[in-house]
Amino acid sequence: MGLPSHRRTSSHKRRRASHFALEKQAVVKDAKTGQEHLQHRAAPGATSYRGHAIHVKGKEKKLEKLLKKSKKPAAE
Repeated sequence: MGLPSHRRTSSHKRRRASHFALEKQAVVKDAKTGQEHLQHRAAPGATSYRGHAIHVKGKEKKLEKLLKKSKKPAAE
């Protein structure tokens, strides 16, 4: 197994670590809903993104489940 043969100096360590800084995320407002979201990602609850329909896995089942819950008669 190979081992490092030279000690990494503190200046080299700092130069390497200078790229680890966090950058501020670009947040944009949706034109239709006015909701804020990250760039190049669909806004929460959006049905389309850049002219393409969004497919949400299991969306129909969730809607059916919610409708069944709401149709149950109230307990007397």
